Amino acid sequence: MITENLFASQRASLPAPPSLPPSNARVFTLSNGVTLIVDEDHNAPVASIQVFCATGSVDEGKWIGAGLSHILEHMLFKGTATRKVGDIARRVQELGGYINAYTSYDRTVYLIDVPSSGAYEAVSILSDAMMNSTLPVQEYDKEQEVIRREFAMGFDDPARKNWQLIARTVFSESPFRHPVIGYLDIYNQLKREDVWEYYKQRYVPNNLTFVVVGDVNASKVRAQLETFFKDYPRKPLQNIVLPSEPPQVGKRFMAEEFPTELSRVSFAWRTPGLTDADMPALDVLATVLGTGDSSILNRELRERSHIVHAISAQVIAFQNCGILGIMATCDADKRKQVQDSVLKLIAKIRSEGLTEQELHKAKMTFLSSELQNLIDTRGRASQLGSSWLATHNINFGRDYLNKVQRLTTADLQAAANKYLKEDTLNITELNPVGSPPSSVTPDSKAQSTQRVVKKFTLSNGLRLLVGEDHRLPLAVAVAAFRGGLLLESPQKNGISYLLASTLTKGTKTRSAEEIAEEVESLGGEIKTDSGNNSVVVTVEMMSPYLRQGLGILADVIENANFPEREVELEKSSQIAAIKSEKDQITAIARNLLRKQLFGSHPYGMRALGTEENVKNLNVGDLNKFKEEILTARNGVLAVFGDVKAE
Repeated sequence: MITENLFASQRASLPAPPSLPPSNARVFTLSNGVTLIVDEDHNAPVASIQVFCATGSVDEGKWIGAGLSHILEHMLFKGTATRKVGDIARRVQELGGYINAYTSYDRTVYLIDVPSSGAYEAVSILSDAMMNSTLPVQEYDKEQEVIRREFAMGFDDPARKNWQLIARTVFSESPFRHPVIGYLDIYNQLKREDVWEYYKQRYVPNNLTFVVVGDVNASKVRAQLETFFKDYPRKPLQNIVLPSEPPQVGKRFMAEEFPTELSRVSFAWRTPGLTDADMPALDVLATVLGTGDSSILNRELRERSHIVHAISAQVIAFQNCGILGIMATCDADKRKQVQDSVLKLIAKIRSEGLTEQELHKAKMTFLSSELQNLIDTRGRASQLGSSWLATHNINFGRDYLNKVQRLTTADLQAAANKYLKEDTLNITELNPVGSPPSSVTPDSKAQSTQRVVKKFTLSNGLRLLVGEDHRLPLAVAVAAFRGGLLLESPQKNGISYLLASTLTKGTKTRSAEEIAEEVESLGGEIKTDSGNNSVVVTVEMMSPYLRQGLGILADVIENANFPEREVELEKSSQIAAIKSEKDQITAIARNLLRKQLFGSHPYGMRALGTEENVKNLNVGDLNKFKEEILTARNGVLAVFGDVKAE
């Protein structure tokens, strides 16, 4: 229940975590090998149709490193035997839909999201594109320049460069060491005939999985596909055998220079594949290490030691191998400290293990993430397709979550000792030019399903919007206040950004660490942002814990006290971000365009501000700006999800 005391802090005992709703997805296999997965959902008149072709950058055979799969991603919507150039995109737009595609290491995925009135036509369009694309010569030539520009953007992107450095260091033989887009010198050797040959070899019925989620009839979709594919028989499909990666017998280190302001230091260990019994423990271990503000690495290296601007950890798992990686961004002169601190923390986990609270928090994070994946039809289709492609089990994600929930702290410690060993460690650095490597320690229906938003005005003037959606036990609360660049002066440019980043760094009753710990222990997330016209605080929670989340949200808005040390840390990070924009061509262009379009209007200023302005901002400035804009009459609170308005 949401009432006028919704901003009261609640510390009552917590209810049990929610469970995943049941899945209605079904799998069909056509006589020619086409797989169809359908999950009927008639709650809203929408549908997502996705086709997974089980071919990606690691399947390119003699052309490995050329990016053939990525080229086809760009070309398959360019025309078929019965649809001219531009017809597909134009028709999807007429249907009110959205069309896109992406390529990964082991798959290429094509998707159309549409109102359900266009769902069956979307199935027809995607079927036609998979089997009858013509790769028109003129369009092929045009698209080559588009892809070359994509290469060029990648050359200027430190994050992409850093990932490629990690992959090349961890893998010496596996094709996962190669970028999905390929290498420009190999790409430039390709002819259209090579791409056509690859298309005909890999885009065969028995290599396609159609996933349809939403307001459709499964029998009708199946009949439609059977009719279309009756003239396309199963074809021989070459089994791509991926080379085995030899055992790593010692620590590896690789450093490269890049025109950047900051260093990127990464730590990576090779892991087994996605279905290995150890993967849930490794996944949770990475979550404890580097997911969220209260994670071990963020707490120790950013909040306490102030030696990194950002740090995270994650597992990236493929079918037969994977990587557990820790990625940090820091000043070049802090690299050795970062290395020593990370390795010390890993050693401590191996010897002492983790706490029950840390494990509980990670489990809540996994549950919340799994629920988030089920919110919309696109997310559910993606999850179903990915699970099937990797394991031929549409419930793999649910099974994986169950394994996560059964983990113990002993399981995590065992995984750390088995995999996070010094002699299998890979350290990489992407450093500013001139920085030597650091020393390394070796319709009507639509109207009936339209969501109703209820509006209230509280006694303090706060406007409240509530939207009920009880399909999943999730809720989100967004408090938005008029502010941002629009209310900044040239002298205080950047203060909205700084205010947003420091709101969660301490209140009269909670420290930054306690805020992060409390939110993440509930499987939630608290985020802040600022823009052209607003400053926003968002809390996302599983709905049983919304009351607690609203209490924290209110505390942050009303009682933020801007501890001086935290403010100085955030100022340092903001200045680092300003410097980092010098490496990003899109940021440079955006800032120049702002100035040209808006001149002396506040919109002409940079959201981050200038280095000089940010250096001069202080706690007094933040308190004054907060009192001016974070008021009930200047704000709107929107609460949506599994809630009751009255």
